[in-house]
Amino acid sequence: MTLTKRLSFLLCYVLPILTVFAEGIGGLSYLIVPITVFILLPVLDLFLGRDTSNPTDTNFLKLQNDSYFRYLTETWAYVQLTFVIWSIYRITLFPHSTIEFLLFAIAVGIVTGGVGITVGHELGHKNTRYEQFLSKVIYMTVCYMHFYIEHNRGHHTHVSTPNDPASSQKNQSFYRFYPQTVLGAYKSAWELEKKRLSKLGLGVLHYRNEMVWYTVVTIFFLTTMVLLGSYFSGYQGIRLDILGFLLLQSFVAFSLLELTNYIEHYGLKRNEVTSGKFEKVLPIHSWNQNYFVSNALLFQLQRHSDHHANAGRRYQALRHFEEAPQLPFGYEVMILIALFPPLWFSMMNPILESWEKKQSTK
Repeated sequence: MTLTKRLSFLLCYVLPILTVFAEGIGGLSYLIVPITVFILLPVLDLFLGRDTSNPTDTNFLKLQNDSYFRYLTETWAYVQLTFVIWSIYRITLFPHSTIEFLLFAIAVGIVTGGVGITVGHELGHKNTRYEQFLSKVIYMTVCYMHFYIEHNRGHHTHVSTPNDPASSQKNQSFYRFYPQTVLGAYKSAWELEKKRLSKLGLGVLHYRNEMVWYTVVTIFFLTTMVLLGSYFSGYQGIRLDILGFLLLQSFVAFSLLELTNYIEHYGLKRNEVTSGKFEKVLPIHSWNQNYFVSNALLFQLQRHSDHHANAGRRYQALRHFEEAPQLPFGYEVMILIALFPPLWFSMMNPILESWEKKQSTK
């Protein structure tokens, strides 16, 4: 891997710096974060182009085990926790107009969701308890801890089938998909824990139910932030604005996650080989994209085909598959397009149908 590509994964750290910069100025300056993510970076994508290079067989293991890349994701977990606590400190002690409050929360949510949940996703797939713990810390800050269970044990099993709430169907708008995935994933996480515990002869409300603990931890985190903020502001009553800020940035964060879920498997289907049984997950069951800048920001999440085929593979070693369906733009642009269903359908349905036609002739 070139030095440029190694260093490119530091790009994500620019976003919290921009947010701190904007908070120092106030007003509409917070817009620098969404402008950077949804306008500037896609423009850089067009200028710098795609990166379809793959690690060679000879250096794959060396790249997979390179600790530099692991340290980047592990460090982010501490950055995100500190970043969220800092944002509460700023909301607590410094006055914000209504528009500043909203834009600040949106900027924070873009950081904690656009980058943070991506990192949490990467860490959550690894087989070390330390990385799994850091993944849960990240999910805690955006009130979405159930994603750790449902994504790993639900989505990766049922992806691109009718049994997966996080796989969008052809002609399903994002707005129809959103309640399906948000509510369906939460329900699925409880059902997965219920099934696991029943095999142990335990009830669903047993203390070993991870969903019970995730609920407790999330409430504890929110309560602690509100009480600390209330204390440091002179404790003249409970600061509900702190709770509102945390919930708003969480909503922005997990909505970006679900927009990404919508994009990643839109209209793709695994063949049912027998009743209720589907073919093995293959690279063709995820949309791919290889724009250099987008992949750097998102730790190569856009090489999603290889991720589903090899969930434990670290982001730096993910491969491009030419046979996988390819998105026309990076995730940032595709997210904006997904918010306008007629535009999304007019762009994506012909690409999907063309790809399906090619698959049927093989």
